[in-house]
Amino acid sequence: MNISIKRIQAIFMKDYKEFSRNFAVSSVMLVPLVLALVYGKSGSNSIQTYIFPINMTFSMVTAYMQACLIAEEKERNTLRSLMMSPASIADILLGKSVLVFIITAFILGFSMFLVGYTPENIPVLVAALAVSTVFYIGVGIICGLYTKTVMEASLASLPVMIIFSLAPLAMQLGETHIVYKIVQWLPSSQLLILAIQIYEQVPTMDLITPILVMFVWSVVAIIISVVLFKKRTKDE
Repeated sequence: MNISIKRIQAIFMKDYKEFSRNFAVSSVMLVPLVLALVYGKSGSNSIQTYIFPINMTFSMVTAYMQACLIAEEKERNTLRSLMMSPASIADILLGKSVLVFIITAFILGFSMFLVGYTPENIPVLVAALAVSTVFYIGVGIICGLYTKTVMEASLASLPVMIIFSLAPLAMQLGETHIVYKIVQWLPSSQLLILAIQIYEQVPTMDLITPILVMFVWSVVAIIISVVLFKKRTKDE
């Protein structure tokens, strides 16, 4: 698979310019920050309080912005042009994901600062956040490819926001509840489980399972997004 840094950079700069002019899309970055600030001022120091703004960032910023960037290309009829250019699928998807990845990293770091979250095992948490970011980028690409306009992409992102942001809250129902047995395997829930394990200072080897589950979700999301990307560009 050929990857061109120059082509990725060109797509990145194009998205950056369009993003900076689209206030409706860029304003969603403020929601997790405001939420983290409110939680931080409330004085609550539970792991659930720390992780909720993080999961909100993934669903409201990462997946939503990625979906809008892809949908905007389709709305302007430029996605097919990108496919017909010398840029490979890897160039296009990476170029359109770098900006979202950077913004996500910034929002995550700032949200953790505002809410006062200082995990004991930072390297493990950073690895988990990076894997989760890849998953939500893949989900955003899928939502964007299934829609034709930015407005439709916004609506398609709502189920992602609801399911993945609120799923960890359902874990409070207890391990014997059927809902718990389902939602515990979602990436957002696995991130909460990992955070709890880090807080309890369990052995590092025991932290592998949540990260592995999130990694599998990420691989599946990327594979689906690539296959769907090929299909959609040929159908247009």
